Amino acid sequence: MEQKNFDFKSFIGMLLIGLVFFWWTNNSKEEVPTEETTTEQVTSAPTTTETTASEAFIENDSLRAIALKNKLGAFAFSALQTKQETKVLENDVLKLTIDTKGGQIVEALIKNQQTYDSLPLYLIKDKNASFNINFGTTDNRILNTKDLLFEPSYTENGENKILSMKLKVSDSQFLEYRYEMKPNDYRVGFAVRSQGLSTVINSSQQINLDWNLKGYRHEKSQKTENMYTYYYYKTDDEVEYLNPNDSEVVSDVDWVAYKQHFFSSVLMSDTPFNGATVTSTDFKGEDVDSVYMKTFALKTPLQLMNGELNYNMEWFYGPSNYNLLKTYKGTDLAEISDLGWGIFGFLNRTIFYPVFNMLKGFIGNFGLIIILMTIVVRIIMSPVLYKSYVSSAKMKVIRPEMEAINKKYPGNENAMKRQQEIMAVQRKAGVSMMSGCIPALLQMPVFFALFKFFPTNFDLRQKSFLWANDLSSYDIVAKLPFKIPFYGDHVSLFPILASVAIFFYMKMNQSQQANMQAPPQEGMPDMSKMMKYMIYFSPIMMLFFFNNYASGLSLYYFISNLLTITIMFVIKNYVIDEAKIHAKIEENKKKPVKKSKFRERLDAAMKQAQEQQAAQQKAKTKNKK
Repeated sequence: MEQKNFDFKSFIGMLLIGLVFFWWTNNSKEEVPTEETTTEQVTSAPTTTETTASEAFIENDSLRAIALKNKLGAFAFSALQTKQETKVLENDVLKLTIDTKGGQIVEALIKNQQTYDSLPLYLIKDKNASFNINFGTTDNRILNTKDLLFEPSYTENGENKILSMKLKVSDSQFLEYRYEMKPNDYRVGFAVRSQGLSTVINSSQQINLDWNLKGYRHEKSQKTENMYTYYYYKTDDEVEYLNPNDSEVVSDVDWVAYKQHFFSSVLMSDTPFNGATVTSTDFKGEDVDSVYMKTFALKTPLQLMNGELNYNMEWFYGPSNYNLLKTYKGTDLAEISDLGWGIFGFLNRTIFYPVFNMLKGFIGNFGLIIILMTIVVRIIMSPVLYKSYVSSAKMKVIRPEMEAINKKYPGNENAMKRQQEIMAVQRKAGVSMMSGCIPALLQMPVFFALFKFFPTNFDLRQKSFLWANDLSSYDIVAKLPFKIPFYGDHVSLFPILASVAIFFYMKMNQSQQANMQAPPQEGMPDMSKMMKYMIYFSPIMMLFFFNNYASGLSLYYFISNLLTITIMFVIKNYVIDEAKIHAKIEENKKKPVKKSKFRERLDAAMKQAQEQQAAQQKAKTKNKK
């Protein structure tokens, strides 16, 4: 057998092939690192500052990180670390839902209250509101906080609940919204501050705060709710309001209020806004059935202090309740309750609200409270009514004498003499033509004050009485299949009762007014005929006007006219004695009448006018000849 020899060349070849395979295998593992190895390398990279750390974090090779870096610059750090979610701040009266996107309130629920159709009452929901700060950055970007993600952090300070929302550049550089809610309070503390952003925010560009809201409809009467929905703001220590579809630029603004009849959204600031643009717009008009009432907008520049933002503000989401708002001392928020201006607001603040609050302290039925208030007002006004009837009785007694004077001095040429004699008779009888106007003049402020009081009184909202289920809105006893212009598509009973009562009141009052009027003179209109028309015209006007107004107001006028008729009947039949009045007048005629200086000047002026009239008449007669 032949013996095989060792093949040295084959051995060398096999060795070279093994070395090549070994080299190739090791290089392949180094060129394809795992994801875990890549993350570890990025996160363990050396850093010198926190800004460098955030840049290293963002230099992750994911497409999302690259896109956010290009879009948001330094603020991409917060976007990569935070997810969009909502947080809730809640107490016994208010629930706020706050979104990490924009750090803003996306729901504001008023607890223990409902809309007219028994739904939960939201002031903010379904993106009807927006809060945004617009600013420029040093890397030439324009950013809006409403588009950015804030990092939430919840803490408690005693009974206060605190939610911090931070828009971060790094852990020590951020823009913060800080919400602080107290127990059982509609007010929520709100701070806007920045830290370490003086090199990030471009101070040469204007920073703007924008707050917009579309007011939801909450009440049954859209027309009435729209009537009492206004934009209020406090500037230069004065509370002003903005007319619908109007816009103004104002300075030194302490607060703005989006008032929706019975509920308001308010933003207050310790640092007044300067150069603020306030805008109010009707959404569709009061005659168009709409989900919204008005749209409100605030746009105001914010000022940097030492390169940073630092504003202490406060939100208010709650009732436009005068009794509540007046407890917020130093704010003047009670002005948005709309109690009327001048003497009307004064009567509501000093008389009607104190009386109402006293009565509701021991009476739970608000319809009965209105009736008792009406009785109080009528009792207070009864002395004026009595004086009016006394003057009417006096005029009735001297009426034959005034008619005799008209016959004695007929014609236009004797008009001045006739008037002078009539005034002399009235003066001796101690009666004045103005005495019949005084009761009406004194009742006018009361009428207009209560015209504001009942429709804006929050305590009457959704309180029922008899067939009315809401004393702050109209009552319905029948629904019409069509709409009558100026009347509506329903029938309210309280306005009908009030109109019937005012008809009988005016009918009963007609004889009194006839007595108060002097006999008709030549060339002068007969006021008695005008009064006959008014007897029918006034009740019809009331019926149409009050059909869509607060049933509490109609209830007041119904009871008020009934009481007035009763008081008039008692005074006329059981209090006034015309025989005694006649005897008193005859006695006064015998006494010398002492004229005041004003009376003397008036008589002298009338005498001079009479002489001039006689001279003119004489000249006309001479020219005719």
